[in-house]
Amino acid sequence: MSSLKDKLYKEFDLKMLISSEGVSFNPEVFQHLDLGGEYQEQVHTLFELDIDTHVGLELPPAFILPHGLIAGFKADKRSPFKVEFYGGKFFITLNGNEITEVDFVKRPGYYSKKTTDGTEMKTVAVNYFNEVAFVAYSNECSLKDKGKECLFCNINATKDAYGEAQGINWKYPKQIGETIAAAYKEGFKHVTISGGFIPERREVDYYLDVAESIQEYTGLEDFNGTACIGAPKDFSVIDKYKEVGFRTLATNLEVWDRNLFKAFCPGKEELSGGRDHWIKSIEYAVKIFGHGRVRSMLVGGLETAKTTLEGLEYLASKGVVAHLSPWIPNPGSAFEGHRSPDYKWHLDLAFKNAAILRKHGFTFDQLYDASASITYPVHDIYRIEDELFPIFNSEKKAELVS
Repeated sequence: MSSLKDKLYKEFDLKMLISSEGVSFNPEVFQHLDLGGEYQEQVHTLFELDIDTHVGLELPPAFILPHGLIAGFKADKRSPFKVEFYGGKFFITLNGNEITEVDFVKRPGYYSKKTTDGTEMKTVAVNYFNEVAFVAYSNECSLKDKGKECLFCNINATKDAYGEAQGINWKYPKQIGETIAAAYKEGFKHVTISGGFIPERREVDYYLDVAESIQEYTGLEDFNGTACIGAPKDFSVIDKYKEVGFRTLATNLEVWDRNLFKAFCPGKEELSGGRDHWIKSIEYAVKIFGHGRVRSMLVGGLETAKTTLEGLEYLASKGVVAHLSPWIPNPGSAFEGHRSPDYKWHLDLAFKNAAILRKHGFTFDQLYDASASITYPVHDIYRIEDELFPIFNSEKKAELVS
């Protein structure tokens, strides 16, 4: 299998490059793709991940590369990489030269369904691939009104741009319960619930209601859910998330350096206890949920590699699934127009991130259960090393036949 792993790592390298540089395209190219029919279309939840906003233009959420890796679709008219269609197939090209053939994600069945109150289920829970659903219950953050939103975040700008076009609004527990039940009937196995900052008491009560609704409609006491929350003032409320049925908890620190945390996350620093309080909250959550059952992400590229690795190492040593989300200078954020480090920087950090998690005994199943998606770089590395991509089974079957 070493030759297959080599091919997958080359594809991983390509994924990181495409994810970093984005893709350009002629909008007419997607006339050849049945978006919203056979293939899944973008539905904006928390963030616009394209560099160019595209209200009114349907785009796919991701590419599927030839060996099964999934690369997020990032529209950027400045990119030298281009999506083209010829011979009945889609390709990514560079200066007119073919780089790779690509496919797209099939649309799940529940995307065509509605909840009992008439809400489109695709606006309630997004398919984050590999049987993972993601619910953004609120596509806005109260820190904006206080002028304290994180500088790298565009959650409010995304709602301003796409809210009317895509029905971005508050999601109610019953809508979520019905939608997750429909997704689970199709084979989905995990759900993450997340949103912007809301008053703490309201957040706790809401999450408890959502868990009860999912349990009611799915019939599952353990529905493999992740509650993504801010650091509460009273750590004891974390116990309630475990008691009501969430398997994992996520509190995303996002920035490790003390001074950069203050500068980049002013609301978290001034209105939500500050960096040390957030770290203590994460550590307390591990005591309640257990090793590998708490996740915290850092935004890769906002600080030095040395500082980032220090943060990953510290968190992992405390039993936290700590991994990177490569920084995209999202449109509408204070950092719009800036540049993230080049893909080789992100590639190097991904391998070091995976090594840290391995050292501290984390399994892929723990990464799967605690993460909002398994298309992050560290997940790819685990899946290659543990031979978890479907192509490994295909290769093994072929060897047996031969």
